[in-house]
Amino acid sequence: MVKPVTWHSSHIIEAVRGELLYGDPEYSFAGISIDSRTISQGDLFVAIKGQNYDGHDFIADAVENGAAGLLLSKSELAGGCYKKWTKKGIVCFAAENTVVALGDLAAFNRKRTGVSVVAITGSNGKTTTKEMTALLLSRRFDTLATKGNYNNEIGLPLTMFRLTASHKWAVLELGMSKPGEIGRLAEICRPDIGVITNIGTAHLEGFDSIEGIARAKGELLEHIGKNGTAVLNADDPRLLVLADKVQNDLLFFGFNEKAEVRAKNIKQEAFGLSFSLLLPGESISVKLKAHSPVFVSNALAAAATGHLAGLNAGEIKSGLENFQPVMGRMDIINTRRGFHIIDDTYNANPCSMKAAINALQTLKGRERGIFVAGDMLELGKDADLIHQEIGALAAACDISRLYVTGVFADDVAKGANNKGLQSEKILSGSKEEILDDLVNRVKPGDWILVKGSRAMCMEDIVKGLKNQGNID
Repeated sequence: MVKPVTWHSSHIIEAVRGELLYGDPEYSFAGISIDSRTISQGDLFVAIKGQNYDGHDFIADAVENGAAGLLLSKSELAGGCYKKWTKKGIVCFAAENTVVALGDLAAFNRKRTGVSVVAITGSNGKTTTKEMTALLLSRRFDTLATKGNYNNEIGLPLTMFRLTASHKWAVLELGMSKPGEIGRLAEICRPDIGVITNIGTAHLEGFDSIEGIARAKGELLEHIGKNGTAVLNADDPRLLVLADKVQNDLLFFGFNEKAEVRAKNIKQEAFGLSFSLLLPGESISVKLKAHSPVFVSNALAAAATGHLAGLNAGEIKSGLENFQPVMGRMDIINTRRGFHIIDDTYNANPCSMKAAINALQTLKGRERGIFVAGDMLELGKDADLIHQEIGALAAACDISRLYVTGVFADDVAKGANNKGLQSEKILSGSKEEILDDLVNRVKPGDWILVKGSRAMCMEDIVKGLKNQGNID
């Protein structure tokens, strides 16, 4: 097992442009941690201030659990909080802002390891695209990838601290909740390849408009390396506008003729979807273990990245065909009772909701389609209208029954009712009430889509349905 690279005191000072308060300027730390509970012996503890906690309050715990050094905010030094640790030989540093310093340390690590970086953002599909891309690149290279939701100003650096001299590529997911965030994350990781999957109304609450979201996502393009490439969705008109401003090379993916990496002859199969993958100069057939066309778009983004990294068509095919959808992301569950659950409960925004409803219409064929919808959160002042649009789309896609729960349940119901779905086919209530009604109505052959924002915990309904369907 290759160990992470060590950190000398001089590295810390150089990276964060900080000050050594006390200790050996050549001391070697085993690693970097922000968690006093899981810190390892010999690590540097960075005391960051989060929304709900302040790492400076846990310095004693960090030292007790093995911290050999402390990186503190200069604003916390007035009380001399570090002085008592100098007697224990703890090396102490100070920086203006420890969250910024954490990112600066990650940027330093990226530079010294010499790894190549893929940075992926977008309103939908970035996690799936990240997983697919990592699978592709790992066919040939030692590849590090973001785990879980470590895609913000704190999570991204923690991922990058796992880089070692053996890694050739890092596949990093960049999330955002406010303008400027993508720019900072891209500044930290300095991508060689920057991927934007699409522009949609996710997290609209933090922005003035969808154009504001587009500008924020476009911050990634400003930080791609001099010889790097932007990989953009040719099917998204807002990305085509952003493309006009890109100074780097461009590679488009998508379904239209403008895309150099695209899919043709998409077919629904028992295992998922099959399609012909067209790459610059070659093509190959792919069998994808996923049922929604959205996954094909994600696969195209990953394939474009793999092509830029030098993979051949066979390696790209192998990586894509080894992909398994993450639990809660369009996960198809076939029950012993004969009905089918589409578990898409991981999260929800308007774009992913629409894609899931369209997938339900395709998958159900001539059978009954049932939609169980929870709230989409962080949509701002137009949230009620956006939820009405989702209800209208569900009705237009021939669902047989609609279940709604949450603050915006009545808005979804209103949209569906206005589009022609009779009131008696709509039930609004708690998750418990929905499950009680649903299990008494479900029949063999039914397709049930369950979706809502993460905070809605719609997986509770999936769990109940699995129990009724005799699935462990």
